[in-house]
Amino acid sequence: MRAILIKDGKGPIENLYIGEAPLPLLKSQEVLVKIKAFALNRMDISQREGNYPPPPGASEILGVEFSGHITALGPNASSSQGWKIGEEVLGLASGGAYAEFIAVPETQILRKPPGLSWVEAAGVPEAFITAFQALVLVGDIQRGDDVLIHAAASGVGIAAIQLARFYGARTITATASTKEKLDWLLSLPAGATHAANYKKENFVDVTKRATDGKGVDLIVDMVGQAHFTRNLDALAMDGRMTMLSLISGSEVSSLNLRSILGKRLRIQGSTLRSQSADYKADVVRRFAPLLVSLTGSEGDGLIRTYVHKVYPWTEIKEATRVMEADQNIGKIVIEVV
Repeated sequence: MRAILIKDGKGPIENLYIGEAPLPLLKSQEVLVKIKAFALNRMDISQREGNYPPPPGASEILGVEFSGHITALGPNASSSQGWKIGEEVLGLASGGAYAEFIAVPETQILRKPPGLSWVEAAGVPEAFITAFQALVLVGDIQRGDDVLIHAAASGVGIAAIQLARFYGARTITATASTKEKLDWLLSLPAGATHAANYKKENFVDVTKRATDGKGVDLIVDMVGQAHFTRNLDALAMDGRMTMLSLISGSEVSSLNLRSILGKRLRIQGSTLRSQSADYKADVVRRFAPLLVSLTGSEGDGLIRTYVHKVYPWTEIKEATRVMEADQNIGKIVIEVV
């Protein structure tokens, strides 16, 4: 099969190229999917640069979310899930999506709703399941909560904003780096209620105004070091914070722990790619009913995938440059052609 590979195994964007790779061998309870489209994620950049190796046993090929149709069933596959060759699916993987074919556990794919295009479906799994995990499974979101979401114009951020609305958040404050991004996030049908340009204003002040001085009940953070201290200030009593990534760095040079104790704060890290197959199967199973209710039977749901731009995979270098420059609002999706 053809796949997007990395010359020398790691390096700059220029090392990406389309080459030949072995067709994946199916293990028990796996399915082979012919990929129609896949989405880019920041972890792909880290892996390409040699800073985020795939989990043991995972494909060395980049990519963790995709859409396509089933072309083969492994031993014992479909026994409980009822999968059939030709079914249209979207899926979550530990690696291998930058390719024509991918082998994944049957428990990590979902039937593609008829109202979703291949492109839209490819942008769902990693973004929405990560946001679902951060808000619901870890963050324990409750109706009436006030929520703060950082890196809000990313795929995960946009998914988190919409899911927070779906679960009945009272206010949702989004942070981003430009007025264009923030205006767009506020304009969505299920968008943010408040916004803060973290380069020009203190998001703590924005959250306090939005919540009448109380602070937020839940933060979803992908930034790390640059926001950590102010996150503690922004949290209300018994507040929770789910940390998904460390874009700005992992070390906080000076930190007063008093507010963590005094406010009874709960701070938890959350990852998805490195979790066990059983864990991923459980998360996918719990998210599955949500997929139909969010998209609607004909794709008319209030919550949806927002795609920044679609590229053919022959333009993978340009697409990656856009993501590295943080120019996208929503998902960057690649079509396999």
